[in-house]
Amino acid sequence: MTERKTRIVLILLGSIFMATFCLTPFAYMFITSFSESSDFLSSQDFHFSLDNYRSVLTVRSLHFLDYLRNSLIVSGISAFLCVLIAGLAAYAITRLALPGKVFIMFFVLAVSMFPQVSMVGYLFKFMAGIGWTDTYRSLIFPYIAWILPLSLWILVSYFAQIPRDLDKAALIDGATHLQILRKIILPIALPGFLSCFLLAFIFAFNEFIFALVLTTTHHARTIPVGIALFQGLHGETPWGNIMAAATITTIPVVILTVIFQRHIIQGLTRGAVKS
Repeated sequence: MTERKTRIVLILLGSIFMATFCLTPFAYMFITSFSESSDFLSSQDFHFSLDNYRSVLTVRSLHFLDYLRNSLIVSGISAFLCVLIAGLAAYAITRLALPGKVFIMFFVLAVSMFPQVSMVGYLFKFMAGIGWTDTYRSLIFPYIAWILPLSLWILVSYFAQIPRDLDKAALIDGATHLQILRKIILPIALPGFLSCFLLAFIFAFNEFIFALVLTTTHHARTIPVGIALFQGLHGETPWGNIMAAATITTIPVVILTVIFQRHIIQGLTRGAVKS
């Protein structure tokens, strides 16, 4: 076997292994959500049923729809504000004469590496002190701070690829920096804004620690925490309901990722920071 064929075989085997490793939990989740019993693998007794989905969508005590609504609102607002703030900051870093641009970028990156668990206790005391616990605001502001470094790096990489001659020509014609950003940079870097928004939305949608500590009821609790705290009538863990809720929650994110995967990958890999 030639070296080229060996490499192809190894790549193929590695791809099959990774696909199996990553997709098996999702397959188990999906099958369990349609089973009357969560231990069908050991009992080998699978009975197809939609009861789990019916319970998740209709039983008010589970508050699944409330959790889903909260996640969509909090994630959407957080992602939009992240893109807005990151866009303004990225324009300033890439187009204006700011000293120490690279240092600013790496400082932002270093700050973002602090683990959430090291900050959540102090954050809870602060939110409790101003009366914001169990509200959308208690999640939106931490989410913006948490996701903003990633958003900034993505948009800086896009803006750095846009020729500055466009800015100079617009300035000569009398345009302001805000008009340049809105009428020139935004249309050209629209794929970057789209990938940035999608990644910020997914990050906020999947966040768990902040939502667990800063929310206490279904009025503001998001879907990851809501599913984790599902309980049955007698305190048991309703695995069927959990898997059904997880399946419903995962499908929209998977669809968005599949549709916009090219923009997401491009947003993560394109360009570099230019001083």
